[in-house]
Amino acid sequence: MSFAILTDTSANLPTPLLQKHGVTVAPFSYSYDGAEHTCLDTGSFDGAAYYGAMRKGTVVTTSLVNPDRFISAARPLLAAGEDVLFVGMSSGISGSFGSAKLAAGDLREEFPGRDIQLVDTLGASLGEGILVLRAIEMRENGASLSETAAALRDMRWRMYQIFTVDDIMYLRRTGRLSNAKAIVASVLHIKPVLKGNEEGAIVAVDKIRGRRKSIDALVERYRKYVIAPETQTVGIAHADCAEDAEYLASALRIVAPPKEIMTVMYEPVTGSHVGPGALALFFLSDERPIEIICCIYYKERIP
Repeated sequence: MSFAILTDTSANLPTPLLQKHGVTVAPFSYSYDGAEHTCLDTGSFDGAAYYGAMRKGTVVTTSLVNPDRFISAARPLLAAGEDVLFVGMSSGISGSFGSAKLAAGDLREEFPGRDIQLVDTLGASLGEGILVLRAIEMRENGASLSETAAALRDMRWRMYQIFTVDDIMYLRRTGRLSNAKAIVASVLHIKPVLKGNEEGAIVAVDKIRGRRKSIDALVERYRKYVIAPETQTVGIAHADCAEDAEYLASALRIVAPPKEIMTVMYEPVTGSHVGPGALALFFLSDERPIEIICCIYYKERIP
């Protein structure tokens, strides 16, 4: 192993996969119902119960990964003589990458002979996780730390990330929507289309109507923008809407079958910001728009 890979739990990758490939994870924390939880083992996360509680009004609060947590995760790797590649959540939607930079500064002083490189993925969930998978692949094929970091920094610009959400309230409440003032949340029939800007933040750009139409819009963007799907692992993340995720996966296999589709439940921290019913699609394209198609609707009205 030429270098160690460190990520955060926003990468949304299955714990057994990370353990198999020796990837270290710095966990996010979240609180609800008066208790604090650490988001580390995705296998023990009961998504149905968690998102069900949110639908009933439970408020979830989250906290970024502070520098000390990054230091605790990275120090043993450096002490063992390994260089470290950190692959992290977008700095445009979380301060955690800033914490990683502060931690890296301290660790470089403590371990002057070691190389520490950080990659801001400008994404979240599998938009981050697929870059971690690429880092694993490159390391196992003998690439150096510098080569891998450079490849990920190029790859992030081609990671197409699109989302549909049930309720824009969660993004507005947590400040993840950059121009939230432009969204009239009280008008429930507005279905804004949102995308990420060049800093990896989320901005509103358009509107769409209906849940099924919003999922079909994900498929259409995949059809239009995907490159060499037969070589790709395409990602789908959902916040307790497995049937919608399967509908999306089936449609992708029809229009342009990918090499593999990885479907995961949104981990609790990122999921708390996009809300129950969020559905996301991640794939490589020639350009990097991050679009979030927000569909606000009453479920009983959906055919």
